[in-house]
Amino acid sequence: MISRMIILRHGNTFDKGDVVTRVGGRTDLPLSSSGRAQAQALARHFADRPFATARSGPLRRTRETALAILAAQPQPPELTTDLFLREIDHGPDENRPEEEVIARIGASALEAWETAGRPPPGWRVDPAAIVGNWQQTFAELAGQAGDHLIVTSNGIARFALEAARRPGESRPELQGKLATAAWGVIRLEGERALVEAWNVRL
Repeated sequence: MISRMIILRHGNTFDKGDVVTRVGGRTDLPLSSSGRAQAQALARHFADRPFATARSGPLRRTRETALAILAAQPQPPELTTDLFLREIDHGPDENRPEEEVIARIGASALEAWETAGRPPPGWRVDPAAIVGNWQQTFAELAGQAGDHLIVTSNGIARFALEAARRPGESRPELQGKLATAAWGVIRLEGERALVEAWNVRL
């Protein structure tokens, strides 16, 4: 039995000209106009790929993205909410402009987060717990054939790669970050989780 997880990051929450901030789990923004357009494009792309199940985090941006995709499916599954898919909490940097975040933590700390998933000081995130939640999700969906849609935020999605990595495995071509409206594909075969693609965009 083969199952595939389509792990997708929500669409944009800012448009051109907006002040971009580091939006986390305490900032519940809706999709922006460009984000809604991205969601509609994703809906068209996945319209002929039926999903067996669908889940998202509780934030508006993830739910709006997921619901747009499901609305284009002939027989969509019910969208369920999984609290672990909520974005991380950026602590004192929550909803602050990027230049202020860099001024507080330094460019090297931000780079360590972007490339290796190491949280900067003050951010409220437990990587081991998130990895464990992903592994639990793998085990749950491995017994259900078909494609499974999961819509979340970048801070959570990135740890799915760590959860799927086997001991000693090195895949330098797979970067942790998902761009907005990008997705990854993880194939589940029994107890194995294989990353087939990551950071795919239309």
